[in-house]
Amino acid sequence: MQRLALAAALALAAGTAAGADAARGEQLYARCAACHALAYDRVGPRHCGLFGRRAGSVPGFEYSPAMKRSKLMWDEKTLNRFLADPPKAVPGTTMTYAGVADPAERADLIAYLRKGSPECSNTN
Repeated sequence: MQRLALAAALALAAGTAAGADAARGEQLYARCAACHALAYDRVGPRHCGLFGRRAGSVPGFEYSPAMKRSKLMWDEKTLNRFLADPPKAVPGTTMTYAGVADPAERADLIAYLRKGSPECSNTN
């Protein structure tokens, strides 16, 4: 029974990632906009150029020591884990957002961040 539940969960996760909706992710990004922007730093660092960037490395942004030490490289897997529960993924982070519980919403948000936007074309 456990194997069946695990197989179903893996199939759901794979389908969610494959069917991610960047347009819906853009709408979900409004939650992030309280602290982040794509092209410039706010309370949180900018998100343009996020994929392939080491966590805690945007020049001029003041990160928590925990984020600087995390050694995370941002990709779909690390973003998914971080967005699910930021304080659990990086204990000591100053990001106080509780996270995005819904895996489909995380997949959509990650698809949007990967796609970027026209604002990012002049900042990367």
